Amino acid sequence: MMRTVEEHQKVVAELIKARAPQDVPLNDTLGLVLAADVVAPLSLPGFDNSAMDGYAVVADDVAGATEDAPVRLPVAEDIPAGRTDPLTLQPGTAHRIMTGAPLPSGATAVVPVEATDGATDTVTIRAAARGGQHIRRAGEDVTAGTTVLRAGQVISPAALGLAAALGLATLPVLPPQRVMVMSTGTELVAPGTELQPGQIYESNAVMLAAAVRDAGAQATIAPMSADDVDAFRAALAAHAVDADLIITTGGVSAGAYEVVKDSLSDQVEFVKVAMQPGMPQGAGTVDGVPIVTLPGNPVSALVSFEVFVRAPLRAAMGLAEPDRPRRTAQLTEDLTSPRGKRQFRRGVLTGDSVSSYGPPASHHLRWLASANCLLEIAEDVTELTAGSTVPVWDLS
Repeated sequence: MMRTVEEHQKVVAELIKARAPQDVPLNDTLGLVLAADVVAPLSLPGFDNSAMDGYAVVADDVAGATEDAPVRLPVAEDIPAGRTDPLTLQPGTAHRIMTGAPLPSGATAVVPVEATDGATDTVTIRAAARGGQHIRRAGEDVTAGTTVLRAGQVISPAALGLAAALGLATLPVLPPQRVMVMSTGTELVAPGTELQPGQIYESNAVMLAAAVRDAGAQATIAPMSADDVDAFRAALAAHAVDADLIITTGGVSAGAYEVVKDSLSDQVEFVKVAMQPGMPQGAGTVDGVPIVTLPGNPVSALVSFEVFVRAPLRAAMGLAEPDRPRRTAQLTEDLTSPRGKRQFRRGVLTGDSVSSYGPPASHHLRWLASANCLLEIAEDVTELTAGSTVPVWDLS
């Protein structure tokens, strides 16, 4: 008996758990999810201040000012932004003031510099000002004690700006999942190395680490492991210390030299899932760390990540809508699919139409690299005709 896709999705989802909330420095929280509400510790603005470069005045003193009949007032103080000593404006005088500078006591309006001659001794004011003009009042934006950010909110640049403006150095967040990715296979060598006969370049770890990061988690790549049980176990122990999840690729099929299966058969449940590609799968824990073992063919590995790992990984970080967008589209061609297996075929989605893209075999990575969706064909469907409606996973 093979496990269904839904059954294995449930097994993997139960393994991947959220980390405990942490207070994290602002610069490291972009894109993470707030674990608790944020309450403003102070008001914004924190004091009445000028919204313009100009002159703080008593509005009644310049009520009759016009271009033809300007009002002239002595400039008693110069107030740049950042001045901290308290000032009082006397009636019949003006204070030159810059944007953001604290409003002096007694001032009831700010006249923009454009309506004056800009003088620093006696200013000529050519326009009247109404009470409150160009003044930002304390608490106008935020009142101390107000909840300004909500638990579950993804932290955006604007949210970071608000937190910094409130004087917060950290935010309580759900930390990102830490995922270690490990490829196995004696035949694998690093890109940039000269190939020997029978060798291939390792691509799965790079690809899956990128998929992990694209899902919002952190990824590290462990050194490749040869098909040797002792070497694999040693590499796993050395590099999985701080991981919340281990993902391996390769070594899980039914043949000989299946190093992952040979090493972890007492800790990981290896199964066949009724799907194509990606039938051989495994899931369990190693020394308390969840592990998901994916097949080694590159298309199988990435499709398996999409089907089983991506959504619970995002859910564990509190990210909204963890699943890929699902929709239906009209097929542009006839297709066949193996009975008893759910097929995930590479596709190109254009508007409401979708075409399969490339052969269905699990080693054709080129086609997946240019696809923008996966066609999901149910286990009991063996033939689809052009014009049929088919479910698709939007990867764009």
